[in-house]
Amino acid sequence: MKLTDTLQFASGSLRGSPTRTLLMVLAMSIGVAAVVILTALGEGARRYVINQFSSLGTNLVIVLPGRTETAGIGPGMLLGQIPHEISLDDAEAISHGLTVKRIAPLTVGSATLSLNALNREVVVLGSTANLLTVRHMNMGLGSFLPSGDIHESASVCVLGIKLKRELFGVGQAVGAWVRLGDRRFRVIGVMASQGESMGFNTDEIVIVPVASAHQLFNTSGLFRILIESKSRDVIEQTKHDAEEIMFQRHNGEKDVTVITQDAVLATFDRILTALTMAVGAIAAISLAVAGVLIMNVMLIAVAQRVKEIGLLKALGAPPKEIRTIFFAEAALLSGIGSIAGLVLGYAGSILIGQIYPSLPVSPPWWAVLAACATALGTGILFSVWPARRAAKLDPVAALAGR
Repeated sequence: MKLTDTLQFASGSLRGSPTRTLLMVLAMSIGVAAVVILTALGEGARRYVINQFSSLGTNLVIVLPGRTETAGIGPGMLLGQIPHEISLDDAEAISHGLTVKRIAPLTVGSATLSLNALNREVVVLGSTANLLTVRHMNMGLGSFLPSGDIHESASVCVLGIKLKRELFGVGQAVGAWVRLGDRRFRVIGVMASQGESMGFNTDEIVIVPVASAHQLFNTSGLFRILIESKSRDVIEQTKHDAEEIMFQRHNGEKDVTVITQDAVLATFDRILTALTMAVGAIAAISLAVAGVLIMNVMLIAVAQRVKEIGLLKALGAPPKEIRTIFFAEAALLSGIGSIAGLVLGYAGSILIGQIYPSLPVSPPWWAVLAACATALGTGILFSVWPARRAAKLDPVAALAGR
């Protein structure tokens, strides 16, 4: 029997039992769709994190207070010990490093932003003029923070675009005075729309000079120091130099954490890739369940088609041909189920992307190939027993229906 004849015969058998065929195709398609959707979510989370860190800037080294490898929260802080503060003098010392292009010290707090009778609680970010370049931010109107001595305070601020619209509407904001906490600031600029970035909605923040922020919050410590290295090739040297400077300035204590943007990205990439593969493997279990269903249904089909098999063998069909027919049926079921599952999976991914537009949901190519290959392999593998059982039937007994 030719391959085309085998496929035609197998498809005719499947059409003869539409309910049974539909159930097996549905089971296989659900398994494939589950793999596609779950891996798409994992890949979307991985891309989201990478995009968030990439939006911070390029060639970045970050100095955080507290000694730990990944964040500024160490065991001592959990016990109530306060780490040595990072000061503006520390930031200035780091800026003189040979491989440092520029730095942007950061102080973060919250205050009430007021204009006439309008009041709003906002996040206040204290920094310098370098922040605009280091963070690759864009101005919408006016100018950014003035350059100069980082120790000098100035009663000026830059508003996020959303705050400008809430307070001023379509009116002029640049040049107006607003109250931030217990101090008055003159608006000198409005940021262009930036969106979410590392937990901050930059459209809803107020940026002031770092010295002014220290006066506003009655503090002297920095939240972070962003260091832009001169090139990617000297990032590790920049990190080493920053660690050495802080070690010397803090009396020989290693009480800060210095991390590179690339190291953080690589760590998150490994974790989220492993997570994506893990959830994909868990979802693939449903394909094994679908394979068991195919095996059970095909065993029932063998019992129901005893006379048909007996007739084929009486006409001279060898056992190999009988096995091939059952393999062809399983391959058709798995193939149709895979295609249906891919359609469902991509439709589900698109729907999730519409609901959560900030999450770049997209199934990775390897997951799609693995899901289809697993579906086909599982379907054919679990058809081996029914196929062998059919091939071993005695033609005389089979024609007699025994």
